Amino acid sequence: MKIRHRLRRRSSGRLRALPINRLIPNVLTVLALAAGMTALRFGLEGRWDLAIGMVVLAAVLDGLDGRIARLIGGTSGFGAQLDSLSDVIAFGVAPGVLVHQFALKGIGGLGWIVALVYVTCCALRLARFNARLNDPDLPPWAYNFFSGVPAPAGAGLAILPMILAQQFPGAFFAHPLVNAVWLIAVAAMMISSIPTYAFKKLRVPQSQVPLALLGVGVLAAGGVSEPWLTLVVLGLVYIALIPLGIRSYRRLAAEATRLKAQRDGVLLSLPEERGGSGR
Repeated sequence: MKIRHRLRRRSSGRLRALPINRLIPNVLTVLALAAGMTALRFGLEGRWDLAIGMVVLAAVLDGLDGRIARLIGGTSGFGAQLDSLSDVIAFGVAPGVLVHQFALKGIGGLGWIVALVYVTCCALRLARFNARLNDPDLPPWAYNFFSGVPAPAGAGLAILPMILAQQFPGAFFAHPLVNAVWLIAVAAMMISSIPTYAFKKLRVPQSQVPLALLGVGVLAAGGVSEPWLTLVVLGLVYIALIPLGIRSYRRLAAEATRLKAQRDGVLLSLPEERGGSGR
């Protein structure tokens, strides 16, 4: 009887165990958190190039974990909460402290308030995102858009003056006023309802695959040979995509409203047609 009980416990334990591949997304999330914390360390030491590199690495890992989770069926509520907690550190606290150390600490308490506003807005943006997960009222086409600038993109935009200062040394991009105004603007975009591209369901046509691979190669070469200029270009391209995302969102919303009005009109006319044919 005891042997049978032990065997049952062992078998149930094996059933509860998770395959190692299901842990990969959470491992990537923890690595993103570690990269964000390491960015803080380098920033406090004044090693701006390494600090920026750690924030970029955290963004890359954050982009991979969700996609890998969907590919292998490893999505879970635990993973979603862990991802948000990691994002608060890597894309909220880390960029806020970095910008403060880089340019804002010279203006005393006002600079710290600006950093706090950014971190708070990042946390509010992530809380809103979690609250809207699996929203049944969200139209299907709206899943291609974020409401506001997402946390990783917001972090990249927040440290854009730091990146520009690496490429174009000088006092302008390190000026406290420039960084304070820019950081507040990024924080406002994060908690706004501006629709931005999510790129979750981006599909590359078969005929465009070679061109896409070429673009990846050029991006990799640029990242190795001219990393700061490459990051600046990526940041400017993302900013240019924001008005395009707004226009695309409005066009899809208008098309959905038009189709709904047509469908409602057809449904309203059906009883009249049936009544007329019965007389």
